[in-house]
Amino acid sequence: MSPSGRAQPLSFMFLLGVGMASEGIDCPSGCRCQYLEVNCTGRQLQEFPTAIPLDTRQLILVANNISYLPAVELSFLADLVYLDCRKNLLGDDLDFTFIGVAKLVYLDLSFNNLTQVTFSTFSHLISLVVLKISDNPNLVAIEKDAFANNTWLRHLDVSRTGLTFLDTSTVRDLPNLRFLGLSDNLWHCNCSFLDFITWMTETNVHFPDADNITCYTPAGLHVLKVPALEAQLHISCLTQLYKQDYVFLCLVGFCIFFFGTTAAWLAGICAVIYEVHASKGEEEEEDEEED
Repeated sequence: MSPSGRAQPLSFMFLLGVGMASEGIDCPSGCRCQYLEVNCTGRQLQEFPTAIPLDTRQLILVANNISYLPAVELSFLADLVYLDCRKNLLGDDLDFTFIGVAKLVYLDLSFNNLTQVTFSTFSHLISLVVLKISDNPNLVAIEKDAFANNTWLRHLDVSRTGLTFLDTSTVRDLPNLRFLGLSDNLWHCNCSFLDFITWMTETNVHFPDADNITCYTPAGLHVLKVPALEAQLHISCLTQLYKQDYVFLCLVGFCIFFFGTTAAWLAGICAVIYEVHASKGEEEEEDEEED
């Protein structure tokens, strides 16, 4: 057999050995590791795994019992672009968690215990394109400027949470947004929500499962589809006067009446004084002429 004929299988065996060795080096216990990917799905992990290769690009932690993501350990994975943390126990302590993974493009935090999203939660993820925070039933608040730094965000899913309100500017100011999941939330369709509904009817953003984007309150609008409410809310909100409006109108009316009456009274007094002085002047002139 020629030297070249022997070199090929030897080279193949060498590369295979290196590949197998690389899979066994720095891989968290119980997880599966391959080139640039660590998969720890369903391993009943209680904590964030250790010994993750520093060049990992894709980290999958689906279906575990992780309640905390350590910012320091995450920051070691500076090249991470894909992080899937579905079905864990992550709570509301996520501010500044992702400060060291600015290259992250895909983040899935659905099926967890998130309670709020603040500006500090995702503000460092300037490359983020896909964010899934659906199926967090305790998520009740998303700050107005929560996604102000996520200008590349294209896919956002907040379906099946405890949200009752979402400020229009929170999503309207995302220039690349194309997909927004809003279904099965507890939307409170009052006059404050009218601006958001109007934006929904005018934007080019796609709303999946649109038939399940419905009002939860008030009772008169329960289960009605949100986009179809625009005309109805326009009529009721633009013509409806609240108790404070009536008080304001009464005060304005009283002020107008009071100042109008006072002005008329003063004008009358001035007119009388003027007439008195004018008549006295005429009498004095007549007396002077007679003398």
